[in-house]
Amino acid sequence: MTVLEQGKRARATLAFMSQVDSEQKNKALNAIANKLEKNSDRIIEANAIDLEQGKNNGLSDGLLDRLMLNEERIKAMADGVRQVAGLADPCGKILSEYKKDNGLLIKKITVPIGVIGIIFEARPNVTVDAAALCLKSGNSVILRGGKEAINSNTALADIMRSALDEVGFVKDAIQLVSDTTRQSSADMMHMNEYLDCLIPRGGKGLIKAVVENSTVPVIETGSGNCHIYVDEGADIDMAARIIFNAKTQRISVCNACESLVINSAIINEALPVIANELKKKDVQIRGDERAVAACSLVIPASDEDYYTEYLDYIISVKTVDTLDEAIEHINSHSTGHSEAIITQNEANAQKFLKCIDSSSVYVNASTRFTDGAEFGLGAEIGISTQKLHARGPMGLEQLTSTKYLIFGNGQVR
Repeated sequence: MTVLEQGKRARATLAFMSQVDSEQKNKALNAIANKLEKNSDRIIEANAIDLEQGKNNGLSDGLLDRLMLNEERIKAMADGVRQVAGLADPCGKILSEYKKDNGLLIKKITVPIGVIGIIFEARPNVTVDAAALCLKSGNSVILRGGKEAINSNTALADIMRSALDEVGFVKDAIQLVSDTTRQSSADMMHMNEYLDCLIPRGGKGLIKAVVENSTVPVIETGSGNCHIYVDEGADIDMAARIIFNAKTQRISVCNACESLVINSAIINEALPVIANELKKKDVQIRGDERAVAACSLVIPASDEDYYTEYLDYIISVKTVDTLDEAIEHINSHSTGHSEAIITQNEANAQKFLKCIDSSSVYVNASTRFTDGAEFGLGAEIGISTQKLHARGPMGLEQLTSTKYLIFGNGQVR
């Protein structure tokens, strides 16, 4: 089946989706969760093929980690679907209601966007998270994953569609594109007749290609060159713990810390402590001249290092003399995802929160919390780094639009 035919099928589901109620959505979601767990062996078997091919094709450890599924991760996916089922339905909310002098009653309500296309790379969990969020928000979804995860994605999509069919829900509300060539992505970027919105989720190259070439409206989800700034007044032990977690807890994710910025007044004391903590996971530290001088574990960095999302056991270090310099460096090198300050100075914390231009800004906490589930949104469809429509972790509310309902009794203009 071509992508265009899938678009037609998705569009045909909207009559059903516009009338489906919360109980039907939740029944479908719980059926999906149960069926995923019951079919974990099938999913792991399909995933093993992708992993083997990925190793043979030289995928990095970080990408292999993103690709890998096991019983624990499948259970986490299923639990995420159940969590979405337990959330309030975002559709049909009355945002405003007022009566005009001419007697017209006007209501503004939330409604589904319609048909959402998602282009993503080697992360099969996105297949399930995106499908669950789109279904609960009343949208139909066309999923186009990368070739690295095609066997895993096919198994997951088949299981979810079967679950929908079993409970009388329209199964074409979830569709997976089987063609993993660039042509299928290009086709989706120009399916204005069938797609209401396109969301890219993956590396910088994929996102750039979709943003620059799509005629379908795009919600841009960004790569994560996330920074942590260690302020002059920081608790050094706290800083070391937070940085170790943010860098090493899971290196393959977009909210992992890739860049450190350290105040020169504290770098000689703080950097050796931080470096020794990172040494536990053999993290390579690349820094400027003052960072190299402050710690023997640091090697010289290039200018490119300060722009790089490594997705690996590598981190950059930039030395600054002031908070203003730290803010300027972060804003000019960040991808707008997540940044943190480690400080005991309340005024500095507040200035950092106001001046850093990213979707999520932290004080004394790990950037790893930028996540739909951690924010209480259920699963997430991505982290939006743009400023129109949605910004930050995108949950159910961010997958809705609005509509006006106007009630009259014969008024004419």
